[in-house]
Amino acid sequence: MKTRIEIEAVNLKFPEGCNIVLGQSHFIKTVEDLYEAVSGTIPGSPFGLAFSEASGPCLIRSDGNDLELKKIAEENVKAIGAGHCFMIVLGEAFPIQILGRIKAVPEVCNIFCATANPVQVIVARSDQGGGILGVIDGESPTAVECQEDVNARIELLKRFGYKR
Repeated sequence: MKTRIEIEAVNLKFPEGCNIVLGQSHFIKTVEDLYEAVSGTIPGSPFGLAFSEASGPCLIRSDGNDLELKKIAEENVKAIGAGHCFMIVLGEAFPIQILGRIKAVPEVCNIFCATANPVQVIVARSDQGGGILGVIDGESPTAVECQEDVNARIELLKRFGYKR
């Protein structure tokens, strides 16, 4: 028996200046473990997160220390409409600060993106539900960097404390 699949691009909506992490996980405990991973790594930094169940009541579960960012995560996960996906919206932090901890959460299967860029989530939909195929993170490249661009990149990394 064949099932018809439709593919769509879902535009994520989050405030300028925020970063997001979009991933896939597999268990209801995801919300608690992601909350602990974020709050324990960047204490006091505002964030919200949402996770969609793929069985049982199929609810969107959420948490965070910022109600607006929590609501934004919920709305985006609802728009994606795929089971077992999660989104974290960071208000005053960067994904690089928490990615290691998020990847270490036992329920986390995959990270699709960690970015402040505009994001389109490519979703396949069938009569069973939706699934994330991938993401479009930002825009297409325009050229290969020249030495001036390399120097600017190194200076930026120095400013962030990643290079001496």
